[in-house]
Amino acid sequence: MTTAIAPSRPPDATTPVAVRGHLQIDAVSRRFDKALILDRVSLDCPPGSFVVVVGPSGCGKSTLLNIVAGMMRPDSGGVTLDRRPIYHPGPDRAVVFQEHGLFPWLSARDNVAFGLKMAAVPRSERDDRVDHALRMVHLNHSGEKFIHQLSGGMRQRVAIARALVLDPSVLLMDEPFAALDAQTRTLMHEQLQAIWNQTRKTVLFVTHSVGEAARLADTIVVLSAHPGRVRKVFNVTLPHPRPIDHPEMSDLISRVRREIEDEVNRIHAMQPSDFWQPEKPGDLDHGPVDLGGGI
Repeated sequence: MTTAIAPSRPPDATTPVAVRGHLQIDAVSRRFDKALILDRVSLDCPPGSFVVVVGPSGCGKSTLLNIVAGMMRPDSGGVTLDRRPIYHPGPDRAVVFQEHGLFPWLSARDNVAFGLKMAAVPRSERDDRVDHALRMVHLNHSGEKFIHQLSGGMRQRVAIARALVLDPSVLLMDEPFAALDAQTRTLMHEQLQAIWNQTRKTVLFVTHSVGEAARLADTIVVLSAHPGRVRKVFNVTLPHPRPIDHPEMSDLISRVRREIEDEVNRIHAMQPSDFWQPEKPGDLDHGPVDLGGGI
């Protein structure tokens, strides 16, 4: 059964209406060797939705993203974008990875322009589109800098601009802020929300951070593990931009985290020898406790 996802709020008169970017994942399964990683995962993501996938390590989040990107084929099931089957990578899907993957010998501007240059886009059009993309990520004054001259957050903004400049129907993001410090990540969340509000691109975002999911998503999809299945879908109605201290965020984070913890406990119960557990604390009232054994 396909899990339908609806945007949390209809676009108003000032919001551009997305006419493309309808992503449908239909009963996708994938094995590695004999292990079933994804088992009949189905999602229906309408144009303009911001969907964040979370779950325990090894639940197949990145595998699902790679299948949508066309970099991996499912063993069964399929993915369509605007009713066209996906069999291989294409410019209608742009990927932003955890590692920015920028060319260090090119300037930020030339990195953003690289895909357009490979597509033989005329120079004048290419320059206009690169200027617009750099403005969207607030790097219009840093285009001539090389990658080693940029901070981690600025590098990820270049990677996002490189994806946006292609004007894809879907933006695929695989833990793009995981390597950033907390302050920079918070700033990137604000900027990504602003970009999404402006472009209304369909976004499929993978993360381990429940807080990040709660702040960004219109829809949070929790995957089970071993194998990966859709365990729970949370439709988030909080408006964007969504500050990290929003009063309703704590409840949402708790509910999502509880689903993941229940899933981790389920896996632990099935394979107890494969998981580490902290030792139970000693009882100071009953029996000897070695308080200074390491001194």
